[in-house]
Amino acid sequence: MSKRPLTLIGAFAVAALTLTACAGGGGSASGGDGAGAAFDIDAANLATTTEPGTAPVDEVTWNLPYEPLSLDPMLSFNYAENTVDANLCEGLTRITSDLDIENALAESVESPDDTTYVYTLRNDVTFWDGTPLTADDVAYSLARQVGPDSATYWADYFANVASVEKTGDLEVTVTLTQPDALFEQGMSSAAGAVVSKAAAEAAGEQFGTPQGGLMCTGPFSLENWEPGKAITLAKNADYWDAELVPKVERLTFSFIADESTAVNALRTGDVDGQFFYLPPAGLTQLEDSDATITFGESYIFWSLRAIQETGTFSNPKVREALLAAIDTEAIADVVFQGAAIPSPVLTGPAYYSDDEAGELFQEAYDSYSIEPDIERAKSLLAEAGDISAPIVLGVQGSSAVHEQTANLIQAAGEAIGLTIETKVIPVEQFGNLYFDETAREGLDGFFTTYYGNVTDPLDVYTTFTPDSTNNFIKYDGAAEELAEARSTLDPVERAKHTIAAQDKITRDLPWLPMGDLPVILVQNEAISGATASSAYLGYPWAATIGGVE
Repeated sequence: MSKRPLTLIGAFAVAALTLTACAGGGGSASGGDGAGAAFDIDAANLATTTEPGTAPVDEVTWNLPYEPLSLDPMLSFNYAENTVDANLCEGLTRITSDLDIENALAESVESPDDTTYVYTLRNDVTFWDGTPLTADDVAYSLARQVGPDSATYWADYFANVASVEKTGDLEVTVTLTQPDALFEQGMSSAAGAVVSKAAAEAAGEQFGTPQGGLMCTGPFSLENWEPGKAITLAKNADYWDAELVPKVERLTFSFIADESTAVNALRTGDVDGQFFYLPPAGLTQLEDSDATITFGESYIFWSLRAIQETGTFSNPKVREALLAAIDTEAIADVVFQGAAIPSPVLTGPAYYSDDEAGELFQEAYDSYSIEPDIERAKSLLAEAGDISAPIVLGVQGSSAVHEQTANLIQAAGEAIGLTIETKVIPVEQFGNLYFDETAREGLDGFFTTYYGNVTDPLDVYTTFTPDSTNNFIKYDGAAEELAEARSTLDPVERAKHTIAAQDKITRDLPWLPMGDLPVILVQNEAISGATASSAYLGYPWAATIGGVE
């Protein structure tokens, strides 16, 4: 644990000196002048796709920021796991590169009433071993995630599921205990992924590991997983969707965690591509290489999460005061090199649909301010009571963004009378903070990139219901509004309830919004076609990659 008291000006200087950024840019991303930012992204024109490659490719090597813990879809709620699984396992529906939802393994989805969903399956789908997809496989895949004893990381989507039953040779019916606006949408994520019942039962708890293997229906199959070295996928030539049969014969994933090493591998061509959810400090080194950088439309946002029910940071007044002291425009330009968009709320415009409901969310978004106010912060802190205990924040190792953001927040805290310390968590262990209470011991908060899975702000805000698995502090200040929103199927009325919840969440700040982040897609110039939007976490993003002729 380290304590790094810095003056506010000094913190910006330290952050700026660590960046290998060229001058200019950043203005349209942050709303500031962009001085010193490396990139000038247009938040209104982020990409969703890249030009599909046309030529066959023998092998593509893609880097992950760490080695996945499991490829079982129900245990895949993190970046590396979902990046791989999106090409292996698929659900009854799937998200598209444009962040819409389309049918996948389901030929049709019907809802005869507000608590019933009937899925009719395609009749031409097989698993990688050639066995046909059946209603038994679908019912098993969903039902194993129902109930308090399930190990699934996607429990929130199944909170209102009463039963999952096979109701025909190619039909599965899901019955809910009450209307749930998120269930049907959530099935387009890995929560709805279908696995082979026979393979999963045979492998038991080893399913999805190097020892237990995997069996799904996606455009790539799992060929080999050599722990500590690589995961290799092979083209599924018999994939049911002819438009997404891969041009790449073999897709190999490496696990380079160190940012500078990963950038160098992309620069030299040793690695053909990578998705970055945080910009590495050396990203600009790729500008004169054979790699291309694409900024994509994204659900991802940067935040500081409160994780304890006691201590200085558990006080909403302290959190409100700290956020009022932070210059998020400076974070966007200096820490993120211009590749971030300051936001006053956790769910920015990427979550807003192009309809009346989306307009309501945009109006609410525009009513907030991101301007720092030190005097207001000091006034809020004066109302907070005892603030003598230090605030300890978890910082991911091998990440300049984590370290630099911590420097700035320590300085902002010091400016208003807060003592903020940091504790570095190795990148391989950082994901444990989400699921292991013991991993969070000794921390008051941690920096996190988080993302929803569908174009609906409620998908993120439902995290703040008291029984949510991600609500570590048991925040309940917007529980009534969130319950109303989730049970409301009309999008406009649901938006009104969600906005009311957003107002309370933005006041109490169980998580502090630090800015929206585009997807950062890097591809070698010899290939093209990877999905550029957040859909890469649920859509078979590598199926459209091919060689550039």
